[in-house]
Amino acid sequence: MKNRSKALQQAEELIKPLALSHVPQESDVDAVIDQWLHALATDSQFYCNPTLAEPKKLKEKTLSLLQEKNLFLSRESFFDEVFSGLKLKPDLDAKFRFIDLFAGIGGVRLGFQHNGGACVFSSEYDKSAQKTYKVNHGEFPFGDITKIDEEGIPEHDVLLAGFPCQPFSNAGVSARNSVGKKHGFLCDTQGTLFFDVMRIIDSKKPKIVFLENVRNLERHDKGRTFQTIKETIEKSGYNFYYKVIDSSSVVPQRRVRCYMVAIRSDISVEFCFPDFHGEPKPLSLILENEVDDIYTISDRLWLGHMNRTKRNIERGTGFTAHTADLDKPSNTIVARYGKDGKECLIPQKNKNPRLLTPRECARLQGFPECFIVPKSRTPAYKQFGNSVVVPIIEEIAKKIIRDAL
Repeated sequence: MKNRSKALQQAEELIKPLALSHVPQESDVDAVIDQWLHALATDSQFYCNPTLAEPKKLKEKTLSLLQEKNLFLSRESFFDEVFSGLKLKPDLDAKFRFIDLFAGIGGVRLGFQHNGGACVFSSEYDKSAQKTYKVNHGEFPFGDITKIDEEGIPEHDVLLAGFPCQPFSNAGVSARNSVGKKHGFLCDTQGTLFFDVMRIIDSKKPKIVFLENVRNLERHDKGRTFQTIKETIEKSGYNFYYKVIDSSSVVPQRRVRCYMVAIRSDISVEFCFPDFHGEPKPLSLILENEVDDIYTISDRLWLGHMNRTKRNIERGTGFTAHTADLDKPSNTIVARYGKDGKECLIPQKNKNPRLLTPRECARLQGFPECFIVPKSRTPAYKQFGNSVVVPIIEEIAKKIIRDAL
């Protein structure tokens, strides 16, 4: 976040020595500092190393340090100081609190924040995504969730986790099979991260758990992977609901995802997902009027696309690359989109087709126009390709809050 006030910079420097002893492995001290400042501003619990301190006492000590220097006169004034310059910020008096795991650039966060929630902890492994998250949400996420003690995570009402999808996606399974790698829960890295979500659930017992993943999760390994997820959550004391939803009636993109909601069994509610229906939205709705020629693909790349498409059509397998129909939704935008743009090539008069711009990708995912897009194209495409459709999340969050919180 740019142009932080002098007072806020002083506050950060004042609490940094105390924060340094609470930084988990693979995380940055800025994550602890930002979380503490946000916790003071939103009256939330502190993250801390549970072997060194209690959250309440640590918060009292930090608050005392700031008050001694007249850097905390009231929560309201401190809230304005901490979130000044941010267009995407929580309400002063939040209705509920949530944590944001595998946070990406905060698409799931936005859906719940827009419904009155305040984020009290965020975690994201990718360094570039962390920077985008910081610029837009004012906090640097914690790093590798496998290195974080669940006991130190603040209390929360809702746990959000768009846990990594590569081990379960169609493309991910094919790629791993081709090189002899394991996939799903047999993947010894990303696939096991679901169980890091579970250790936090078992420790903190939030009222609501919200998960998002690729459509193929439901069908992976003949349904056994999904059944494992469902049964594991249910054994921890939750009622489990899910729905596969296509986003094309909300944004001009055919993005089909599996959304899961788990509600603690002591909460008496039968949850139903909101309906998403209506005519598919045309891609033309999100296109910019003037686009730099740097997005136009080269003769060599376009010829390669056409030749591979011809061969693959003749043999009946493999990808095809056609220019998009602007009157219909785009294909699903993926993390590799910036490599060659084959998922969605925009036709141009008297030119080779072009890639979508990062801003257009942001619009395809329903991010607000005020969302700050990375300047570098490669991480921008990766981040939006890995993200979620924000309006879908927002509607599900609205239903969760109305029915279960």
